[in-house]
Amino acid sequence: MWVVKIGGSLSRDPMLEDWLAQLTDFGGGRVVIVPGGGDFAEQAREHQAIWRFDDIAAHNMAVLAMAQYALMMQGLSRRLVIAATDAQIRAALHAGRVAVWAPLDLLFQEANRLTSWEVTSDSLAAWLANRLNAERLVIVKSCEIECERSIDEYAALGIVDPSFAGFTHDAPYPVDLLSRNEAPRVRDLLFQATTG
Repeated sequence: MWVVKIGGSLSRDPMLEDWLAQLTDFGGGRVVIVPGGGDFAEQAREHQAIWRFDDIAAHNMAVLAMAQYALMMQGLSRRLVIAATDAQIRAALHAGRVAVWAPLDLLFQEANRLTSWEVTSDSLAAWLANRLNAERLVIVKSCEIECERSIDEYAALGIVDPSFAGFTHDAPYPVDLLSRNEAPRVRDLLFQATTG
């Protein structure tokens, strides 16, 4: 199973449709898409700045932002299956489909290590990959990615959140950061994994 996080910054990018097409064409039964928060989550940040409500509320709003993006993705590609729980993810994959995660199980009433802006959808994708014993984690960004950089360097540059390195430090799977135009690379990797 692969976890592929598609950044919220692609929510207005024509490349989003290409990513969804490549993943549904070649990732059936193997891929779980994690949507970023994008503009939907930015609304939570803006309203928190105005009203000063706590990070628990902001986290829950950001989770709902990810769910909105998941619904948008399914609207663009009806072959995707919305999955909120581990059981729903596994059922979608077992049926040969691609799941898109709407992380409604991560709505919390009390603060914990996930309810902070230092934990964005990047870290939540790694958290899910760890929980599901994924074979690979792919993080898709709209910016250019220099493959020789470390995860700590990406965090220092603000490309991934400050908590991401902690979630992936001992990961038993490869972690790939890719730019928006690298969908064919993921297609090729999926194809190789299927035929190899």
